[in-house]
Amino acid sequence: MLQNIGLPGLMMILVVVLIVFGPTKLPELGRAVGRTLHEFKSSAKDLVADHKEEDKQV
Repeated sequence: MLQNIGLPGLMMILVVVLIVFGPTKLPELGRAVGRTLHEFKSSAKDLVADHKEEDKQV
């Protein structure tokens, strides 16, 4: 689905986000998204590691 958005679509999304949150809230929003992605990636790595350990034990 995201592959059909293209550059103009991304620009429109950015403009809407800028209008909704304002320029003062954007850095805070970016940090929150970054932290969320970091936590998601670390959780996914933990799940993969747990799954690999279970495969080795069986």
